[in-house]
Amino acid sequence: MIMNKTIALALFLFCTALSCCAQPRAGAASDNNASKIVPAAHRTDLYLPLLKGKRVAIFANNTSMLGKVHLVDTLSRLGVNIRKIFAPEHGFRGNADAGEKVSSTKDPATGIPIISLYGKKRKPSAADLADVDLIVFDIQDVGVRFYTYISSLQDLMEAAIAYDKPLIVLDRPNPNGFYVDGPVLQPRFRSFLGMQRVPVVYGMTIGEYGKMILGENWLDSSVKRKEGFHFAVIPCSNYTHQSLYQLPEKPSPNLPDMASVYYYPSTCFFEGTILNEGRGTDRPFQIFGHPSLPHTLFSFTPTSREGAKSPKLLNQKCYGWDIGAPQQEVLARLKGRLQLHWLIDAYKLFPSKDSFFINNGKTFNTLAGNDELIGQIRNGDSEEAIRASWQPALDEFKKIRKKYLLYADYE
Repeated sequence: MIMNKTIALALFLFCTALSCCAQPRAGAASDNNASKIVPAAHRTDLYLPLLKGKRVAIFANNTSMLGKVHLVDTLSRLGVNIRKIFAPEHGFRGNADAGEKVSSTKDPATGIPIISLYGKKRKPSAADLADVDLIVFDIQDVGVRFYTYISSLQDLMEAAIAYDKPLIVLDRPNPNGFYVDGPVLQPRFRSFLGMQRVPVVYGMTIGEYGKMILGENWLDSSVKRKEGFHFAVIPCSNYTHQSLYQLPEKPSPNLPDMASVYYYPSTCFFEGTILNEGRGTDRPFQIFGHPSLPHTLFSFTPTSREGAKSPKLLNQKCYGWDIGAPQQEVLARLKGRLQLHWLIDAYKLFPSKDSFFINNGKTFNTLAGNDELIGQIRNGDSEEAIRASWQPALDEFKKIRKKYLLYADYE
């Protein structure tokens, strides 16, 4: 307990000093090459002093890189005592399918135990944290509510509070951090694909999101926040919410490039339909279709591959859309907002409307965070009418969001 209090005091003093430098100047360049965006993991001078002499657990995956070297390897070489690694969906090396259960094992490169927090359990246990003084979280997120790393962060925060362990987030830029849009989740649709009342695209880094969870007391009701708990965010350098950050590593197997990352908030809704959403192709979330759609449309055939071992409509010729394009064209099509017209058009063309949404609409409603969107699409509502229905809840969320921003906003 004395050691934890010492760590907590160091974190408090350190992060108080950091707060004066966390806000980059407004109007910074929107090109990460021009502004030289530096993720927090690279800023070792800011957080290594907090790890010195401590027993550390690291929540990480394949995106936890410093250049071409993994964070775990870098810190081990610098003498940090890493006792264990926690791994999220897709596993420590990032090659598991979406939703695939990941087993605990050992890292072959370092011999450090890896404990999966996406499978039999989602939170570290008391035994997992018994020989740990503090936890470091370093994951590249994509800023979309149903991308599960923000849920993993909340689970980790709740465990850190329950077992009195300080938690440090090494922040990374949000590649979709330049807008806020989509339906806000309604509490009765809460799941691991969406735990809080936030829109599909929430426009925050994962560090900012963590601050919001804590500040708004959105923790699970069974977890009582301890006054001594310390949550620190090491900020990125030269990042703003105007930045168009190029991911140096694919954040998961089915987000292989920036076009997929940008389209993902809009076209992931196809996961709740009978259509293939591009898994099993080299352009996930840029291609979608079904054998029953008009054969005059673009054709493709999903196949088994790493990250999509059993995609929908495996080895069946599908007809639909290919919206893949160079990055600037993709951004121009999206217009800084979530797009519904591909989904609406697919529903209109699909011959058997009753079977368009799988699992009686449950999967789609979980992604949407409500059961209103599915009804609006079935009723033939226009995209603009649907968007207008989101606005009151979006306005309320934006007021909350602004309280927790560490970086200059896009507006």
